[in-house]
Amino acid sequence: MSQTIIIILGIVIILLLVRRTREGIVGICAKALDTTVHKNENKNKILTLLASVDEASNHDIRQVLGVSERSVVRYMDELEKEGKVIQVGETGRGTKYRLK
Repeated sequence: MSQTIIIILGIVIILLLVRRTREGIVGICAKALDTTVHKNENKNKILTLLASVDEASNHDIRQVLGVSERSVVRYMDELEKEGKVIQVGETGRGTKYRLK
């Protein structure tokens, strides 16, 4: 009888752990999807900005997006790798970006 109770408790615990793990995985996947969607929205905002002006600096883009300087650098690196923008000028304060 006591072995049966221990086995049943073990099964219940395993089922609870599996359920929690699935919820955790779903939560992680949902967060990753939200992040990707947000990143793509910001990259599209940058492309829209660059379509409306000749060139834009990191500062200009930060003002539009409300993100950090480093975030803009990451977005611009991705857009450059995707072949959508080009960097004008050397790295530093004088750097501007334009559509390719």
